[in-house]
Amino acid sequence: MQAKRIPLRKCTGCGEMKPKKELVRVVKSPEGEISLDPTGKKPGRGAYVCRSLPCLQSARKMRRLEKAFSCQIPSQVYDRLEEELQACEGE
Repeated sequence: MQAKRIPLRKCTGCGEMKPKKELVRVVKSPEGEISLDPTGKKPGRGAYVCRSLPCLQSARKMRRLEKAFSCQIPSQVYDRLEEELQACEGE
């Protein structure tokens, strides 16, 4: 019997390849709205970040999400992402 393949994704903050279930998806919707996608099923372009605040802050500092989505991201959006990530960690 063949082992089941585990999908890997790269964290935009730390750059490590990790199983998809360990990461949280940041999605840019077709309307241009950027938000966290804990289910991983929202439509749009996605980038992945570890479920830790330091990784999101590193991605913010290096502008990795802006490069992934090819657009400017206002600081209010990053602040909202940090709040949502903290809420996800609390659950």
